[in-house]
Amino acid sequence: MDKLLFPFVSIVGQDDMKRALLLNIVDPGIGGALIKGEKGTAKSTTVRSLSQILPPRSVVPGCPFGCDPSRPDRLCPYCAERLSVEGGLPSEEVPMRVVELPLSATEDRVSGTLDIEHVLKTGEKRFEPGVLAQANGNLLYVDEVNLLDDHIVDLLLDSAAMGVNYVEREGVSFSHPSRFVLVGTMNPEEGELRPQLLDRFGLSVDVHGDRDTAKRMEVVRRRLAFDSDPEGYTASVAVETEAMRRRIIDARAMLSKVTVPDPVLEAVVSITTHFGVDGHRADITMLKAARANAALEGRPTVIADDIRTVATLVLSHRMRRRPFEEEAFDPEELETCLKGI
Repeated sequence: MDKLLFPFVSIVGQDDMKRALLLNIVDPGIGGALIKGEKGTAKSTTVRSLSQILPPRSVVPGCPFGCDPSRPDRLCPYCAERLSVEGGLPSEEVPMRVVELPLSATEDRVSGTLDIEHVLKTGEKRFEPGVLAQANGNLLYVDEVNLLDDHIVDLLLDSAAMGVNYVEREGVSFSHPSRFVLVGTMNPEEGELRPQLLDRFGLSVDVHGDRDTAKRMEVVRRRLAFDSDPEGYTASVAVETEAMRRRIIDARAMLSKVTVPDPVLEAVVSITTHFGVDGHRADITMLKAARANAALEGRPTVIADDIRTVATLVLSHRMRRRPFEEEAFDPEELETCLKGI
């Protein structure tokens, strides 16, 4: 199935969108990405193509929640009970994947359901896993996220932030791990997200169709080549695809070793203060994104270039705007804040 997806490494332009996605794969703690743009700007194509470069992950074989056996603090009730009885858990490597949430999904379909009748008859909990169970350890993709009911979006964001899906029905509760990278795409012409929900996405990107003639020609050329021979075209970029996957694996391994000097931390706080961003979520997200960017570039220390790369992604959807005012992010003001690093 993956071979029929247009290769990630062949997507022309849209560097900010690709960077935002890669950073979240390197560090899922960044908080996901929201991609906004007009139709036909490769939003869905880019997100779906990530399945070709996602790194492998360890799971307990047969676990419906894809528990990581190396994290006993993040096990579902079934794996926790098995661990207490057997003293250990088996492990196997599987590819990390892109899980898509249907736009028409109900709350039960998203969070899963408890069989109350079975509980009352037997005293045993029976849980039917939902999308949040499938998404654990993977990337959860929501197309047209702005058209989802707000309470469904709240549910997704809460699970992504806490790493746990908690379900309660008629006084009976069940919880399981649900840690994932949340990616939403939307066309602003069809409606906006509430500001409270916007702030919960770690990064945000506004994408536009390229106006450069040469780049547009290259987009068409590559798409036609892929459509005429999907398998052949995919094979022709296999080396670049594997190199990108290896780059992500190496960056994830390096992430915990990346250091943040005090001048960089001071610059980040100065930037969020200067641009009038409320709260501390932007500060933390910017540092996480900058560390992930340094790891992706193979650097052991965060530098000013890392902040330049991620600042717009972190701040663009968090800055206060007056009515009818366009984006107020000024790169020259950013450079002023970065002086001294």
